[in-house]
Amino acid sequence: MSLRRIGILGGMGPEATVLLMQRLIAATPARDDADHVPLLVDMNPQVPSRIARLIEGRGADPGPVLAGMARGLEAAGATALAMPCNTAHHYAPEIRAAVSVPFIDMVALSVAHAARRAGPGGRVGLLGSPALRRIELYDRACAAAGLDLVHPGDEAGLLAAIRAIKAHGPDPISRAALRAASSDLLSRGATLQLVACTEFSLIADAVASEALAVDTLDLLVEGIRAAAAG
Repeated sequence: MSLRRIGILGGMGPEATVLLMQRLIAATPARDDADHVPLLVDMNPQVPSRIARLIEGRGADPGPVLAGMARGLEAAGATALAMPCNTAHHYAPEIRAAVSVPFIDMVALSVAHAARRAGPGGRVGLLGSPALRRIELYDRACAAAGLDLVHPGDEAGLLAAIRAIKAHGPDPISRAALRAASSDLLSRGATLQLVACTEFSLIADAVASEALAVDTLDLLVEGIRAAAAG
């Protein structure tokens, strides 16, 4: 079967982009190379910091850079686009406006999955960057789906963990921070928890064992496979 080529807006961070590709390969039943999804990857770690822009109110706007990456991927032959960074989905409108190919929305896929799992009025915990709460990216989507979204209390600890992973990869401190945040969500009735930061996807096994964790990166992998199959 001929598969469509998918463009990846990557580099936010680099390890998370590589993890997406690894999980896509692992999720694809393949007998030979040709059975795997063809990708065009723009690995651009120079995308302006989403943390600086959305949390600290400083730095360049990532939107135009992401739109330029999207145009380049479309021009190179991508038939759909995906971006393994939850917070950067704040700029999805700029990406969509820049191209004519579909954008595979990780936030929409994740909220739809959570709604199926939790049911109407279900409580869902979010393990992601504090920027997500400030821009209300998941809050709006969950409210529209009839879900009760809960954020962890220790935002500073989560932000420090994200920065540590970006700086030197997963470590025991970042794992402890994610486990503590997951336990906090459990204490407030959020058993179903979305791992909604691709840095945390690198340490998703640190989520509290009692939680029903869903990694948004895995849902993006499913979306990419579906788009490639057409």
